[in-house]
Amino acid sequence: MPKAVVPEEKRRRRRPTRSGTVLSERLIVETALRMLREHGSAGLTARRLGLALDADPSTLYRYFRGMDDLTLAIGDALIGQALDGWRPTGEWRSDLRGLGLRIHAVYVGHPQAALLTANRVTGRAHELAADEAILDVLRTAGFPLPDTVRIYQAFIDQTLAFAALDAASLALPRESRSADEDMWRSTYARLPRATHPRIAEAAPLLATRMVDSAYPTALEMLLDSAAAQWETLSAR
Repeated sequence: MPKAVVPEEKRRRRRPTRSGTVLSERLIVETALRMLREHGSAGLTARRLGLALDADPSTLYRYFRGMDDLTLAIGDALIGQALDGWRPTGEWRSDLRGLGLRIHAVYVGHPQAALLTANRVTGRAHELAADEAILDVLRTAGFPLPDTVRIYQAFIDQTLAFAALDAASLALPRESRSADEDMWRSTYARLPRATHPRIAEAAPLLATRMVDSAYPTALEMLLDSAAAQWETLSAR
């Protein structure tokens, strides 16, 4: 049976760590993010996190029910970073574009954490705030509720899927990532037109585009589709 998390007010009465640091959920999450960046998910354990915080690993369970609960907190922290400073302007397409690009950028800025959390549902405050914001943007724009939910699902799933895909590439060893990128020039660009006419035709453009994320393009395509539907609704 999972341990109950100690209420915040009781945590604050606890003594500092051996080095004098007062633990908090935020400090633990920030330290976990740093460890993920430096060592990957395999390096994030309660024991190692306790060492990094100069605290007994059991202390972590005063803040989180377990490492999976910490994982959800990490995911929620990433969403919180994306929301920080974002404000709706009232122009639904611009608002969704801005929020999508923010979420994607934060996740690829923490590739190891993105791989760990992009497919999770945290149910925490920042995730709920993001969901509420997206739904409100669409409803305020005049989309019917069923269409709002459909666009919301496509928007958030597309954003997180591209974040995970791009993060997976960034999480590769530098040599592997460079080899993958060079493949478009070393192999694709040299295929003969006789056997691969379409690849040969597109090779120069592929070599340029395929090393960058397709998320901005995919996002615009989704927004184009939503805009076409919005115009149809407005014309009725």
